[in-house]
Amino acid sequence: MAVASALLASASLGACGGEDAISGSGESAEAQVVPAGPAEGELKISNWPLYIDPGKDGTIAEFERESGIDVEYVEEINDNVQFFGKIQPQLAEGESGGRSLITVSDWLAGQMHELGYLHEFDKSELPNVEDNLIPALRGADADPNRDFTVPWQSGMTGLIVRTDLAPEIDEMADLFDPKYKGKVDMLSEMRDTVPMTLKSMGIDPDEATQEEWLEAVDVIDRAADSGQIRRFTGNDYIRDLASGDVVAALGWSGDAVQLQKDNPDIEFVMPEEGCMLWSTSLEIPVGAPNPQAAQEFINFVYDPEVQADIAEYVNYVTPVSGVKEILAERDPELARNELIFPTKEYTADCSFEPVLGGADGEEITKAFQDAISG
Repeated sequence: MAVASALLASASLGACGGEDAISGSGESAEAQVVPAGPAEGELKISNWPLYIDPGKDGTIAEFERESGIDVEYVEEINDNVQFFGKIQPQLAEGESGGRSLITVSDWLAGQMHELGYLHEFDKSELPNVEDNLIPALRGADADPNRDFTVPWQSGMTGLIVRTDLAPEIDEMADLFDPKYKGKVDMLSEMRDTVPMTLKSMGIDPDEATQEEWLEAVDVIDRAADSGQIRRFTGNDYIRDLASGDVVAALGWSGDAVQLQKDNPDIEFVMPEEGCMLWSTSLEIPVGAPNPQAAQEFINFVYDPEVQADIAEYVNYVTPVSGVKEILAERDPELARNELIFPTKEYTADCSFEPVLGGADGEEITKAFQDAISG
C-alpha cells in the first residue's frame, strides 16, 4: 500500500491542470461552505459507468437502508469536458440540475471551484474521511487541503484488448498499426490520449517540449483522418469492446475488470510503453438541492468495510486505508490484484496526468479538439 500511496500522491498532483477554455478568467469566486442541516430526503448522484458495486446488496442500497435517504444514482458522465459542457449552463445560473454529488477529475474540479461552481465541505461532517483517507491523497495541486474534493477512485490508463480477436496487441504503438484500421478506439480525454501517443513515439511526456506535444496531436489527427481510429470516446468504448466492433481501446483499468466478468476474452494490458495514472474525486455543486445528504454519502463510503465492497467490484485503486487488509481476509488473490494495489514494478514506466495549463496547454487542447472532432 505504501508503494501505491506514493504513486497516487504524484498522480493526484499531476492530474490537476487548468484548461483555459473552461476556467475563463481564472479568478476565484467566493466559495460557499455546505450549510448545516439534517441529512435526509433525496439525493441525486452523477457518476461514471461501472464505478460502484450495484444491486440490492450494493453500496447505494446499503446507504439507503442505513441513512433513510432515497438515492437516484445516474451513470451520465462519459468524459470530463463533455459533462462540464452539459451542466455548465445550469451551474452558471446557480442550479445543478437536481444533482447533489458529482465525480470529475481533480483538474476539472479545480477550474469549477475557481468559477464558484462547487461547495466547500463542512469537514466536521466527514470524520471517516479525516480518519481513513490515505496520506498520499490528502492534498492535490487543484485542492491542497481537500476543501472541495474527496478522492473517489484512482486508476491507470492503458490498453483494453479483445484477446480472442487480437492477442498480439501489447503496446500503445499497436493502435496505429494499419492491421487494425477502423478497429481501435481512443479516449476523448486529451490528458490520456496525447501523453500515451507521446509514449508510443518514444517520448517521455514529462520531458516533452511543446513542439513534441503538437507532433503527437498531428499523429492522432492523421490516424483519425485515415480511419485508423474508429472513434474517440469516453467510457462508452465499453460497448464497442463488448460487441467486437473494436479489438482494442485506450481505456481505464477498472472498466476492463467489469467487462471481463461478461467476457473473459477482454483484458487490461499494461502497455510496453507504460500507462497514465490519475484520480477522480467527489464534489458537491453549488445549487445542489441536498448537500447535507451528499456529505452523508461521502462519509459513508469512507468506511473501510464499505470501500472494500466498492473496490471488490470496480477494481480501481482505492483511496481508503485498511481496505487491503479487509480484502486479504475475504479474497487473498484480490488483495494481490495490481489493478487495485499496484506495485512499483508494475507501474515503473507509467506517467502522471499532466497539468498543461496556460497558453501552451490551451494551444495543445485546441489542436487536440480539432483533431478528434474531424
